[in-house]
Amino acid sequence: MRAGKSLSVSFADIRRLKAVVQDRNAPQKHVWRAEIVLLTADGVGTNEIMRRTAKSKTCVWRWQERFIEEGFDGLLRDKTRPSRIKPLSAEAAERVVALTFGDPPGETTHWTGALMAKAVGLSVSSVQRIWRAHGLQPHRMRQFKLSNDPRFVDKLRDVVGLYVDPPAHAIVLSVDEKSQIQALDRTQPGLPLKKGRAGTMTHDYERHGTTTLFAAMNVLDGKVIGRNMQRHRHQEFIRFLNVIEKQVPVGKTIHAIVDNYAAHKHPNVRRWLERHPRWTFHFTPTSASWLNAVEGFFATLTKRRLKRGVFRSVADLQAAINRFLEEHNQQSQPFTWTADPDEIIAAVRRGHQALDSIH
Repeated sequence: MRAGKSLSVSFADIRRLKAVVQDRNAPQKHVWRAEIVLLTADGVGTNEIMRRTAKSKTCVWRWQERFIEEGFDGLLRDKTRPSRIKPLSAEAAERVVALTFGDPPGETTHWTGALMAKAVGLSVSSVQRIWRAHGLQPHRMRQFKLSNDPRFVDKLRDVVGLYVDPPAHAIVLSVDEKSQIQALDRTQPGLPLKKGRAGTMTHDYERHGTTTLFAAMNVLDGKVIGRNMQRHRHQEFIRFLNVIEKQVPVGKTIHAIVDNYAAHKHPNVRRWLERHPRWTFHFTPTSASWLNAVEGFFATLTKRRLKRGVFRSVADLQAAINRFLEEHNQQSQPFTWTADPDEIIAAVRRGHQALDSIH
């Protein structure tokens, strides 16, 4: 040891040091530090410690002194060193943030990390750190559509009221159609999922026609009545209404929630409603398809059955949809509306105010 230094090790420290040396999962830097202290406590000289631990004299002295000053815990901690890279100045971060809120140069539509790094003379990682610190994500864009329906509030409360408190002796159906479902076949067979590799599917495909799924979801039990048809005109819509009419028990009034698609308001549809007085249509506000509960079923169908499906004909596609409908109805659950209509109305008003103030 250095002149004027003395090291004393208690029995408790010896047990802890030996435990580190014998622990096969301990970091090696902790092991050789503990060995230096143990050898020193046994009276081994500095040169011999250097030979056994393969460390330099200054390294041995450093950890002997660290143990004297801080004890056992000091061996497990590395002293922090100043970074070789100077921290970014506040002015640089402010410049990046200010540029991000503006338009990028040239004909590009948004800032990228590389483009910003070139503009301000920083690294891409520095730009990304600044963006993360300020909650900025210029590469992302969220889509939206605010309803301009003058009767938005009345229609919203009407539909939500049917979800939350349906009328007695009535059935509430969320009715809509998913049109242009394509029967897509891949040009080459893909590879299955395996460890270390995702399943594969060719980016190109062959079209074998389309179908339209008409669906009506009962919000009380979540079951869906569905029919595949070639087109989605008012004629097909009336045929689907007749299908529902036959399946709903006599004596039940029917409240159907539909959107503002032209086929739903066709004169022939209105005459059909006059001949079936137990039916009542409730129209969602314009540009508010998210209010129709059956849209959630369509999203599930697309994600779980259609997106990765391989269909060699329209008949194959329709059969797959029918099987999915059957499985869904076997394990369906009631639809539960949880959003507060007052919060939705307030959010829509804030959206209009924000757009009006900017544009």
